[in-house]
Amino acid sequence: MKSPIVQSTQGVTLAGGGPFAARDLALALKRAPVPVAADGGADRLLRLGVMPEAVIGDMDSISPAARQAIPQSRQHLVAEQVTTDFDKALRLIEAPLVLALGFAGARLDHGLAAFSTLIARAERRCLLIGPKDFAFAAPSRLELDLAPGDPLSLFPMGRVGGTSAGLEWPIAGLEFAPDGMIGASNRVVARRVALSFDRPGMLVILPRRRLDAAIRALLAAP
Repeated sequence: MKSPIVQSTQGVTLAGGGPFAARDLALALKRAPVPVAADGGADRLLRLGVMPEAVIGDMDSISPAARQAIPQSRQHLVAEQVTTDFDKALRLIEAPLVLALGFAGARLDHGLAAFSTLIARAERRCLLIGPKDFAFAAPSRLELDLAPGDPLSLFPMGRVGGTSAGLEWPIAGLEFAPDGMIGASNRVVARRVALSFDRPGMLVILPRRRLDAAIRALLAAP
């Protein structure tokens, strides 16, 4: 693996080329103040008045105007076509937290690829923010401070087992798989939710109002 292009002790907001609003960007930058773009995400940042600290990707979707506006030293070409720009950027960012915007919702194939990248790069502690909710790869153990009634979904990207406390429908004894048991639309019944998993591969999906709780939990997780 190449050395990181972006190394930060602060959180990074990673912008993709899909749609996101100014309020979404403000929400992310408040928590992860270093703006980085994956290829065409640079155009979206510039339109919202933010200059990216770095642009990472194969540069096939960034506009000529954006390339001219951004200093050449901040543009980092990763020419291979095997992985997505989200994967390229995420693997080359070293930061305690990454909040990703513009990678979910525009196209189904892009959304599925982004979920796959979350699992493949789970060590990066990345939360993928969508219009109404967000997703992240679950670590082996996780404790979340939530509110009774909150929805919490679990979606396996491979075969995964685990245990839970604080959910209406416990997951102990279940074998999850993308072509079998999934954990959509579970519900929180306690202030503290504890989850553990026997292997990598589980996505946790929560409503956006619980973003700060998820950030705290991920940063505290082993």
